[in-house]
Amino acid sequence: MYKINFQQPIQIHFIGIGGISMSGLAKVLAHEPFCFPVSGSDRTETPLTNSLSTEDGISVYYGQCADNIKEGTQLVVYTAAISDSNPELRRAKELQIPVMTRAELLGQLMAQYKNSVGVSGTHGKTTTTSMIAQILLDAGTDPTVSVGGMVESIHGNIRLGASDIFVTEACEYTDSFLCLPPRYAVILNIELDHTDYFKSLEQMRQSFTEFAHKVPADGAVIINGSIPRYQEITEGVSGRVITYGLEPHNEYYAADVQFHAQGLINFSLMHKQQCLGTIQLPVPGMHNVSNAVAAAALGLEMGLPFSAVANALSGFTVPKRRFEEKGFLGGIRIIDDYAHHPAEVAAALDTAKSLNPDRIVCVFQSHTYTRTKAFLKDFARSLSRADLVVLAPIYAARETDTLGISSLDLQKELQELGTECYCFPSFGEIEDFLLEKCINGDMLITMGAGDIVKVGDFLLGQ
Repeated sequence: MYKINFQQPIQIHFIGIGGISMSGLAKVLAHEPFCFPVSGSDRTETPLTNSLSTEDGISVYYGQCADNIKEGTQLVVYTAAISDSNPELRRAKELQIPVMTRAELLGQLMAQYKNSVGVSGTHGKTTTTSMIAQILLDAGTDPTVSVGGMVESIHGNIRLGASDIFVTEACEYTDSFLCLPPRYAVILNIELDHTDYFKSLEQMRQSFTEFAHKVPADGAVIINGSIPRYQEITEGVSGRVITYGLEPHNEYYAADVQFHAQGLINFSLMHKQQCLGTIQLPVPGMHNVSNAVAAAALGLEMGLPFSAVANALSGFTVPKRRFEEKGFLGGIRIIDDYAHHPAEVAAALDTAKSLNPDRIVCVFQSHTYTRTKAFLKDFARSLSRADLVVLAPIYAARETDTLGISSLDLQKELQELGTECYCFPSFGEIEDFLLEKCINGDMLITMGAGDIVKVGDFLLGQ
């Protein structure tokens, strides 16, 4: 694999530069201390690509063609979504220009920082990474942060710092996190997902085991102690193994959890049966209590004071599309959530219930055909927590429909469970239905990892 010399800037071209992670990497490399000349391409113009052009001086081309690989290009970076037939990738190979994946570049960049943190898990990576970023910022550590969402505290998806701390999400899809060299590896949960790549939970567990074993002797694995047989994941790792969770058998855990109005939560942070103090968390959901304990454990293990951890979490705001309150339409409260796995759907709807709306209306857009087919009954059971479910067509993402699965299959499963459920072929029809059906006191949640957020935005005139 091509090895980058970060002290000698080269011309790098990103295929798919508008992606949340790719855009962040491009920004990091374009600025000090690296100052690489950067270009990239994407299918369409977006706020992220506009920011790269106007704020960072990066040349962005729309539409992907061989001519985008300009003379002088010395490295081409691409994502897992780019096929071998991509004209830019083919052109780079024809010219014998070195190529590497996004994950390989992230790994080489991460290795430039002494204190590197990789946050992994099937769910909660973006929220927990954002919590860690807030803690590090409040402690004055000046970290570099790459996160898979838009985060208020860092004013976007990337923050360029001047210290030796680098924090990033570590995504398991196609084993990309195995390219990373974390000093601190956070493992939030391990549940079967990405069934177009992982054929079994045991295959996923093996990948997380390999990730944990990348931690050096002076590092640590911070792992959720409720993961079944977590000891198999951590056995033989070089660094320390630190468990966290909601139960007292963990090294760090939450105790005396109290729920207040508007979803605010107080809990005592415990360490080996000793109470370190109280944390006030201004975001709802027990899953966020668990995320907060993970972030706190990481901060404390890095030597930060409890006061910095508590202060940071008390002011935490959720990233975009993570149970994000969009606004009110009359007396209808509109929420948007990125949930696209049955466990995430259940957590989001349980959080909604904790806020005691008169009725929960969930507009769900399933993400990919393989995930929908693999978890059809699980999705139905999770969605049945809502009082009324409206289904949009499946968001294909990187896939084509070769499995004969549709949202009508999910509607049938929900109706068999006794849940009122409707299915529409377009957002326009969904929006018309909601305007007619929703009433004062409802909580309307748009949910999914695709573009279902547009429905709530339309209703609110955003």
